[in-house]
Amino acid sequence: MPDVFVNYRTGDGDQTATTLRNELTARFGKDRIFRASQSIRPGEFFDEELMRGVRRSDVLLAVIGPGWIDHPALHRADDWVRKEILEAFRCGIPVVPILAGRRTERPTRSQLPKPLARLADCQTLRYDNQNDAYDIQRIGDALADLIPELAMAEEASAKSPSPNAPQNNVDTVHGGTVVQAGTVHGDAGTVIRGSQGPVNTGSGNLYNNSAHVTDNGSISAFVACDNHGGIRQDFGAARRRDKDDER
Repeated sequence: MPDVFVNYRTGDGDQTATTLRNELTARFGKDRIFRASQSIRPGEFFDEELMRGVRRSDVLLAVIGPGWIDHPALHRADDWVRKEILEAFRCGIPVVPILAGRRTERPTRSQLPKPLARLADCQTLRYDNQNDAYDIQRIGDALADLIPELAMAEEASAKSPSPNAPQNNVDTVHGGTVVQAGTVHGDAGTVIRGSQGPVNTGSGNLYNNSAHVTDNGSISAFVACDNHGGIRQDFGAARRRDKDDER
């Protein structure tokens, strides 16, 4: 069941309602925040699900934007914003007005239709997108204090490891350095230390410790690799010694 029902008027609070729903869902978990356009599934009866959503919630957030109090629909008995708030009052569910924007004022009893007059007495919270991080935190904290189940859900979520967190697959290591990483996209390098002998970490042949030949007389060439094509060696110094011997 949803813990929080987000009540709003399209065109005068729907963006704030979306932000509240997304941020509170991220904090408290999936399916704990009810917002009509995202919580009612295709094919379900809209009016029935709205009223059922209100009755099953522990608190109703009434998003009040700059034009909320002057909207003519608020004075009609069939207005859904009005009906949801009245249903919460009838069921004894706390209603928390969320003043959207820095300049939105709390509605007074004289401004409200008589059935909604109680709304003027409800303690308000404010959401201003220029102060969004602080306001979202404050709203979430207030809900966690009001609904213990939300605080428990948050605590349980904090203890559960993220599904994208890297897993530890390293056994006991004696000396050296171990670096653990998550998913790697692209090439990963290999660091080798203290090697004594041939090492090959890639493809192809690798010959290590090839012979080194030094001869002051006749000179021969030793090739320790794959050869494709001819090999040409210029023994210039040797030719000069031969000529000197002929003098």
